[in-house]
Amino acid sequence: MKLVSRSLLKLKHSSKVILAVLLICLIIRLLPYFAPVRAADIAQNQLAMQFSDRNGLPLGTLLTRDQEHTSVVPLNQVSPQFIHAILAAEDGSFYHHGALDMKAIIRAAKEAIHAKRIVSGASTITMQLARMLDPVPRSFSGKLSEIWLSWRLAAGMNKDEILAAYINRLPMGGNIYGVEAAARIYFSIPASELNLAQASLLAAIPNNPTYFNPYEHWERLKQRQKYVLNRMVQEKYISEANATRTHSEKVVFQSRQRGIIAAPHFLFWLANQISPTPLDKGGLIPPFLRGVRGDQSVIRTTINRPLQQFVEAQLQQVISSLAANNVHDAAALVIDNHTGEVLAYVGSPDYFNEAKLGRNDGVQALRQPGSTLKPFVYELALEKSLIRPNTILADVPAHYAIPGAKLYSPTDYTEKFLGPVRVRIALANSLNVPAVRVLEKVGVETFLERLHQLGFEHLNQTPEHYGLGLTLGSGEVSLWELAHAYLTIARFGDATSLVSTFSNSLMPTDAMNRVSTSYTLPNHRIWQLITNILSDNHARATAFGVNSVLNLPFPSAVKTGTSSNFRDTWTVGFTTDYTVATWVGNFNGEPMRQVSGVTGAAPLWNRIMLHLHEHQEPAGFPPPEGLVQLPVCAVSGLRPTPNCTSVVQEYFYPEDKNNYEGENQFNLPPEYDEWLAKQQQSNFTANNLRILSPHHGDLFLVYPGEEAKQKLEFKLVGNKSAPVEWWLNGEKLDTNSANSLFCYLRPGKWTLEARSGEMSDKVSFQVELASLKPTRRGFSISNSH
Repeated sequence: MKLVSRSLLKLKHSSKVILAVLLICLIIRLLPYFAPVRAADIAQNQLAMQFSDRNGLPLGTLLTRDQEHTSVVPLNQVSPQFIHAILAAEDGSFYHHGALDMKAIIRAAKEAIHAKRIVSGASTITMQLARMLDPVPRSFSGKLSEIWLSWRLAAGMNKDEILAAYINRLPMGGNIYGVEAAARIYFSIPASELNLAQASLLAAIPNNPTYFNPYEHWERLKQRQKYVLNRMVQEKYISEANATRTHSEKVVFQSRQRGIIAAPHFLFWLANQISPTPLDKGGLIPPFLRGVRGDQSVIRTTINRPLQQFVEAQLQQVISSLAANNVHDAAALVIDNHTGEVLAYVGSPDYFNEAKLGRNDGVQALRQPGSTLKPFVYELALEKSLIRPNTILADVPAHYAIPGAKLYSPTDYTEKFLGPVRVRIALANSLNVPAVRVLEKVGVETFLERLHQLGFEHLNQTPEHYGLGLTLGSGEVSLWELAHAYLTIARFGDATSLVSTFSNSLMPTDAMNRVSTSYTLPNHRIWQLITNILSDNHARATAFGVNSVLNLPFPSAVKTGTSSNFRDTWTVGFTTDYTVATWVGNFNGEPMRQVSGVTGAAPLWNRIMLHLHEHQEPAGFPPPEGLVQLPVCAVSGLRPTPNCTSVVQEYFYPEDKNNYEGENQFNLPPEYDEWLAKQQQSNFTANNLRILSPHHGDLFLVYPGEEAKQKLEFKLVGNKSAPVEWWLNGEKLDTNSANSLFCYLRPGKWTLEARSGEMSDKVSFQVELASLKPTRRGFSISNSH
């Protein structure tokens, strides 16, 4: 019996201990809900960031977040006019009551009973602050929660602290919060300089920021301002005459973009790199950036503001000229080759045009790159000795079996094939079939590894996902990644990071670098050879003409790209000093109407390049080290014979010179059979006559006033049995040139025919007046890759 009693006593004692522990845990858990809230507990650390360009010129101020513009100021840096206005409008007795205004509550209750509806509220500034800090449902329990938090605020903070926290959180329309942010965005002044008219208008907005939107509902806002001024008269802050005069005073609200002078996409992108969480998701600014305001440090970027503003203007002009072709968006990036510094960064034609998706950043957006990746597959194939500089590639129909899919049969935009082509011609004219053949030799997995090494971090699918179409743009990349990769070509394989800020700014040196490690890719001379090909205006003449916008009056290397269905057009190129990358397309994915790389993005690239070298031409590119130049027949790529109609220079490895001396037979292997059969069906024989330029169906643009200066090359190849005659629209041209001639053309539809004895070839093309004045003379061909 005693044993049972002892057990019961122990159990009773244990229960008390457990209950005590539970009670203590409950008290600890609930303690924060009873503790006073102090000013430090709700301090706003997300302050404004100021940016300058490389020379100290201001670029703009970002007020904390893309989604919530906030700039925190102490109470003594706010205009007394605004403090009086907001107190009169929201809580006239703020300094004379506690967390709740019992008189206001009783008055509101009486009015509601008499009118049988809610006539006026009784919410104090403290209660409004509580609602800002912890938004709760408009229910009975929610109101109790709001009142309880108000008491805790009143218990831990004095009136000035509560008012300061309140005015720095006021909803001021759209995504603007706080009086300082509103003053700077609406009036381009600090809150300390607000006059009575400006202050009373701003104090009118928080009551219902959407309803009183100053840009959309000006009359409503003026009515609310009148109420604010009348309340200020009642509170004896101002006289009635002053209120009347102020209400009639004209006040102009500035555009919301006034806080940013240039490069808005760049600034928001940069701010998101600084923050551990994207700013538009509410990320905090790190400690070393907290408190940045006009009187403190400015983030010094690598941007060149005059250049940035020039690029912004040119981008808008080019897009305007292409509006009829359903083109609405564009982006551009300019990089210093020597340092990797970003000099200009334009993400869209107008960041502040929300209706046209202006906030979309075309520099960082992922799009299909078209043919812009081809130089890298050729470089890798040359590096691995899978092809050589003098290799002949087959531009003939090819079919690839893909498991679970139809046969893959790559073609060019013309749906024609050139037959045997040199590597130089295949890359310079962006031929699709040779590029796919080269990728087949390299291997998709190996090529994908190289692209990752070059910084294409968004190509994160399996090699099987991309397939052989990877070299034609089946993946998605950003303009940023593309520019960085072309910078590596410009530096002949010496890869470096893209730099956005200087190390003496507030950021760590590599804070903005997407690729933080510099490295050198092998075979310096192969990168030089790729540069040599991309800068060869004559090599790309078959596809682009001899005087397209890609042909600058100084040495430059360039590549265009067009994605399927004309959804994206790209032009990326470089001189010895700068790399420029441009994109033209539509953010909403709509296809453009007959706009390709050379007619979409290339004119923008052309303008930027000419501007960069306006005062000093760049140095020429060095020839590929250790390679020798030898004459070859343009068609066969072999040592010229007496029957060769066109001789050009080509690079060879020194060890291939012996083969060059011994080879002069041009025999096509069986893979050309299908192509040869089609040539015979088109009246081409072994001794054929063929017009190489222009192509059948080409469309050329001639610029107004330049008709007498622009000319197009007619180019012929084949074994001629008699002197050549050239006929244009049925009229014989008076010329002594057989293989090539230049002719001035007028707008219209033209049929060109070449005759030699019994042989002839005929093509039709069109010339139209362009709406865009060029930055240099020359025809543009509208069909491109």
